[in-house]
Amino acid sequence: MKNAILIVFMILCSWSTYSQNSEKREKIKTLKVAFITERLSLTETEAQKFWPIYNAYETEKDEQRRMGYEKRKQISEDMTETEAKAMLKDFVSFERERENLRANFVESLLKVMPAKKIIQLKLAEDEFNRKMLHEYKRRHGSDKQNNIP
Repeated sequence: MKNAILIVFMILCSWSTYSQNSEKREKIKTLKVAFITERLSLTETEAQKFWPIYNAYETEKDEQRRMGYEKRKQISEDMTETEAKAMLKDFVSFERERENLRANFVESLLKVMPAKKIIQLKLAEDEFNRKMLHEYKRRHGSDKQNNIP
């Protein structure tokens, strides 16, 4: 009985942590959408066409990021030369896929909005990411100063 309670408790704790992380991701996504919408001054027609393309791109980019993380976890100092060559070949292929994803994204956007707004999108994304990093450092910088991990 104690084991069953312990297992349920552990599941609830991990679910709660996942839920909190999921809520944080959703909040950041909402802030990003608002930020980009404001910066690009999208017309209603542009927004209706832009967001499905952008969301599909972001989903695919996130999947590629996860795959890249999994590939990097496979790196080992004791791998053979043959394994290392195969991994390098795989990394180059992976990087090409990332480049193709971005190029296809830009091509899709050019069909629904002017090139100038696509450039503004890149600038807005960069600015949003800088602000998020600054906020993260601001919130967690005092933890490091106080030796809190």
